Amino acid sequence: MQRIKLFRIMLGAVMLTTMALVSVAADASAAQPSPSDAIGTGPIAPGTEITVKNWQKFKRYMPDGMVTLFRGQYFFQMSDDVKIDVGPTVVRPLPKSYLDATAKYASHVKVIELGNGGLSLSGYQGGEPFPDPEEPHKGWKVLANLWYRYSPHLIVDTYASACTQSGGSSSNCGVEEVVYRQLSYNTDPGIPTNTTGAEGKFYTEWVMTLEPEQDKYNATLTIAYADLTKPAEAYAFVPALRRYLPVAAAARCSQANGRDTTAEDFRGGFAGNLTQVQVDYVGAQQILALVDVDPAQGKYPDGFEEPLAWPRPEWGKWQVRDVDVISVTKPENYAGTYCYGKRVMYVDKRFGGALWEDLYDKDMKVWKYLGLFRKTLDVPGIGPVNESGSQVTVFWDIQNRHATIVANPAIGRPLYLNEQAPMEYNDLARYTTPAGLNDILH
Repeated sequence: MQRIKLFRIMLGAVMLTTMALVSVAADASAAQPSPSDAIGTGPIAPGTEITVKNWQKFKRYMPDGMVTLFRGQYFFQMSDDVKIDVGPTVVRPLPKSYLDATAKYASHVKVIELGNGGLSLSGYQGGEPFPDPEEPHKGWKVLANLWYRYSPHLIVDTYASACTQSGGSSSNCGVEEVVYRQLSYNTDPGIPTNTTGAEGKFYTEWVMTLEPEQDKYNATLTIAYADLTKPAEAYAFVPALRRYLPVAAAARCSQANGRDTTAEDFRGGFAGNLTQVQVDYVGAQQILALVDVDPAQGKYPDGFEEPLAWPRPEWGKWQVRDVDVISVTKPENYAGTYCYGKRVMYVDKRFGGALWEDLYDKDMKVWKYLGLFRKTLDVPGIGPVNESGSQVTVFWDIQNRHATIVANPAIGRPLYLNEQAPMEYNDLARYTTPAGLNDILH
């Protein structure tokens, strides 16, 4: 029982990684639109203020979960103080090297229908696999684009935080160190496409607890493989044992440390197996989203409208974004292995990341809403990108009146991208292999 408890503690630590590896960067210099950015007014005039009094005029530009929060039919609901300030839509181009890889390889990518009812692909070598997703399997292609979206090849968050609240009152907070590394299909200039010695790994996520003190040095390593049909692996370092242990696949859906996340929610809202899902294309939509946030300095709950933990207007202007809406479920033969009955994802058409998700339980009742509030950062040699590894993520569990607020990094703390990272994080053995976990106390 002690080991099971420790495994769950470990999995709770991992949640800060992929939220992916995202959150509020400490560097207050939010990336400003560059001359190459396309700026449009969108269907809602810049300067429009949306409140609980006029929100119904704009509900067509909201995800279903946001509409529900405005309607006030659950404990979590918009207060009279909530205000969405609408600004112009800023569309930043994807990195040139990523676009070059898309142009070179996308025509070779093919969808493979597997005998178990799932899908995979062949011919992928980098960039966006399906730059213009169409039927058949359009929804799955959108999800594949999200899986292979551009992200810096190395993201180091030395002080990521997560806080929980129950019934509107502040609860426990924790802090983790997070190292995310992409090992295959890299497109960043000067970086090998595939890392030598990576043994077929696509990406790794290394997470170690810093606070609270009693959980310090608990750590996890998640490994996802370039071969989509190969299940991801997870390992936990247990300080009391001074060694790592494999984490059973059955623990994947555990919600640990009182938080509202599962392992399938990592990496920006989806860390499942692409070959074991059924994806329906719901349709194209325009939604309001925060993609250039600059949160107020201070610790949670500073800067949030309570008890909802909603971003305050000083975070920045909301934009009207073009999204593809997809519904992710499990085929019958995998249904027992899925943490949710359904995951409805609002995926930005421009950079491929999720902006909002509605999560349903196995009885298809609404369970959680997930808001992803992103910060644009400059990647060295690349320029400003939306999928920067900087983000505030909020989970609202409407069934249990519980919320989790994740900041990667914590406000006022640094986040390192690519060559910005201190040299010690280039140790592949330490941060990308299970054996490296055993070095934590050395």
